Amino acid sequence: MARVDTSDLISITEANKVGLSALVRAAEAGREQVLVRNNKPVAALISLARLDEVQQLEDDLADLALATARLLTDTGERIGLDTILAAYGVTREELAEDLP
Repeated sequence: MARVDTSDLISITEANKVGLSALVRAAEAGREQVLVRNNKPVAALISLARLDEVQQLEDDLADLALATARLLTDTGERIGLDTILAAYGVTREELAEDLP
């Protein structure tokens, strides 16, 4: 669950009174708002810069998880291209012929 500062909560009714333009200006200034309906958070209004940051962090976390998994499962064994090609009955020359 997302961490939400209670001062950032705003009901949808109150958000309508404040107006979308004011909420967008606040988000651009770095003040994130969490919209609540029936005391339950349902949406967040954040700046595009913050959304980009969150998406970059998400991508970085996925890369880190992949790198960690590879480190933990690495046996040290390395297989060369020629071994793989031989397993599939393909030579380097045949592979080069298929390239544009």
